Amino acid sequence: MNDTFSIEGKVAVISGVCGVLGGSIARSFIQAGAKIVAIGTNQDKLDKTIAEFAELGGEVMGYVGNVLNIPSLEVIAQDVVAKWGHIDFLLNIAGGNLPGATLMPDQSFFDMKIENWNKVTDLNMNGTVYPSYVFGKVMANQKSGSIVNISSMAALQSMTRVPGYSAAKAAVGNFTQWLAMEMAMKYGDGIRVNAIAPGFFIGDQNRAVLINPDGTLTDRSMKVIANTPMNRFGNIDELNGAVQFLCSQAASFITGVVLPIDGGFSSFSGV
Repeated sequence: MNDTFSIEGKVAVISGVCGVLGGSIARSFIQAGAKIVAIGTNQDKLDKTIAEFAELGGEVMGYVGNVLNIPSLEVIAQDVVAKWGHIDFLLNIAGGNLPGATLMPDQSFFDMKIENWNKVTDLNMNGTVYPSYVFGKVMANQKSGSIVNISSMAALQSMTRVPGYSAAKAAVGNFTQWLAMEMAMKYGDGIRVNAIAPGFFIGDQNRAVLINPDGTLTDRSMKVIANTPMNRFGNIDELNGAVQFLCSQAASFITGVVLPIDGGFSSFSGV
């Protein structure tokens, strides 16, 4: 691989590492030679994930931490800097929709419990802002680093049934642009902040919405495919290369972008 795309020896803090997306990106970073700081909320799941990563031969430190608890994140940041000296990348992967915040087809906005709205917006918005506040401060002191956030197709155009998730991911996109500006103007061009906006990938969180019990596509899935020029769902590992690119020196003049990885969904008018 061209050295400009290399992340070998770099230290990457990754939240949501026990999830499908976080785990996939972490494994790809380990295979590319990066050191991983894995943050998860459940000790048993984290231990299992770390053991899987160890089999790949990577250097990994695991921490049980809550992305909505700044003091717990500060402890992790201090420990990582003490042991490895610096933090090069922050991947804010923790997030996702919550069942109570997803409207059923026969429900309206007014049937949703507002506490579920609060939970999903807090997880996705503040779950991005708080780690950026803590680990971004390390990068500001270093005057170097790259932050990659997770936006969504639901942030780019309105979609039925997911109001809280959509609003939170739209906020993530705006925050990404704002923090990119803030970091560059106050701490120099060595710090970049970007986001990816995944298209439609079938995972544990959305499987019931996209796949019927008999394995056929739901009506929602058929609408997605009909509006995706590539005519398929994405594979989760198709996000990995874009994230590595945004972290690498190959993207040294890229900041404040939200990159769709969607098979053309966001560019298609449906006509």
